[in-house]
Amino acid sequence: MKKQSDKNVIYYILLFVLLINAIVAIFPFFYMALMSLTQKDMLDLDFSNVTFSLKNYFKVIDGFNLLVNLRNSIIVTVSSCLLNAIICSMAAYAFAKKHFPFRDKIFAIYLATLMIPGQVTMIPVFVIIKNLGLMNTYPALILPIINAFGVFLIRQFMIGVPDDLLDAARIDGCGENRIFISIVIPLVKPVLVSLTIFTFITSWNDFLWPLIIASKPAMKTLTLAIAALKGSYSTNYGLVMAGATFAFLPPFILYIFLQKQFVEGIALSGTKG
Repeated sequence: MKKQSDKNVIYYILLFVLLINAIVAIFPFFYMALMSLTQKDMLDLDFSNVTFSLKNYFKVIDGFNLLVNLRNSIIVTVSSCLLNAIICSMAAYAFAKKHFPFRDKIFAIYLATLMIPGQVTMIPVFVIIKNLGLMNTYPALILPIINAFGVFLIRQFMIGVPDDLLDAARIDGCGENRIFISIVIPLVKPVLVSLTIFTFITSWNDFLWPLIIASKPAMKTLTLAIAALKGSYSTNYGLVMAGATFAFLPPFILYIFLQKQFVEGIALSGTKG
């Protein structure tokens, strides 16, 4: 009886710790949403004499033309997700299921590029983009998103696809394109969802690269627009929080709908190979 009582105490302690962690994790988002309904110029927890309204949301949409920046972010993010999924899945299929000279060595070298910080390659990539005449264009914002991480993630999943299944398809007369599109891609759907979420969050929250590439106001993304909401001498933090809420909602909604596939893709990718 005493052992059962001790187990219950430990159980309730763990539940209490989890509850505290959940409150700590959720509170910043709750505070952001609450602040977005005020006109406060100070970050504090005093809301006693504050009037709550939706003025900030109307102001960021009409006065700061945030919808244009939102459109740019959506175009860049969606294009990055599609392009990254297509290119990385094709490369991963080659590394996982095709046999060619020095395949593993080439993949190891390719994977080693992940150890190079993005700040190191930023200047060379900028020079290339500038020489190609792609400054202030969508391709300049989209192309640098593609990297070796997506190839590694999908390859680890594709290794678990049975070779016998692909050989049977070849015996039945399927070409490589048909095998890749009709057999392999449906089997690796969970990891493609995981990569899409990773790419979405990376592209959506990217600030430094758009700051360098997009100098024209019409090409600025949502993160740059939110940074511009902060004044030089005084800041309406309610306005800034309204813009931050706009930026927070799309990835949050995406994860809510795709969280099951995301967890499945990451879990299975870690057990392959």
